[in-house]
Amino acid sequence: MFFSGQQRRNPAYRQGFMEMLTVAPGIAAWGLMTGVAMATSGMQTPEVLAMAILVFAGSSQLAAIPLLGAGAPLWVILATAFCVNLRFVVFSAHMRSYVMHLPRRQRLFIAYFVADLTYVLFTKRYPVPGATDAARAEQMAYLAGNATINWLSWTGCSVLGVVLANYIPPSWGLGFAGVLALTGILCSLATSRMRVLSAAMGAVVAIMAYALPLKLNILVAIGVSVVLCLVLESYLPPAEQKA
Repeated sequence: MFFSGQQRRNPAYRQGFMEMLTVAPGIAAWGLMTGVAMATSGMQTPEVLAMAILVFAGSSQLAAIPLLGAGAPLWVILATAFCVNLRFVVFSAHMRSYVMHLPRRQRLFIAYFVADLTYVLFTKRYPVPGATDAARAEQMAYLAGNATINWLSWTGCSVLGVVLANYIPPSWGLGFAGVLALTGILCSLATSRMRVLSAAMGAVVAIMAYALPLKLNILVAIGVSVVLCLVLESYLPPAEQKA
């Protein structure tokens, strides 16, 4: 649908599609409730639909929606969205070697579709970049299949949530599926003591600073975790950082 016919004909495309399909229901439920939250935030319908289609980043959407509703300054909204999405800088740096053989236009196109679970599943299946043209083509086909179902699940259900906002009560608790999906991502990425410490510190600080206005506890938690890990890394040898 979004990618080339050559990629869709590659067997790896179907593999990526089917692997992401196993977690698609959770993504869809989370997207549905995000669409409902956007539709009931006071934003105009065209703005909500544009956000649902163009902003392919659920966590930043959920962080920005209450700030928009509260009339927060633009810099606070942008800073919050930026900090929440800082993980994509890490994803991009890691995946750079996988896509540098492609033209810039294609790299930018792929960057839009790379989300949390896409990154996790892709890097688990392909720990190192392909060394041959065939291997690189297989990896890009897998990524295309993975990203296709991920985007359709999230965006389609976000738009559906916007349209059906008046008929889907929050009491359904569908948003909890998103919490479970993020918990799975967290467990998959917590592969070292440093990462576990970072996640734990972020959680503790976010709870302690919960009373801050405009969801600033998110910014504080991220900042404290980043600073703590940078300080510790400067003292620990590389072997200890990965342990």
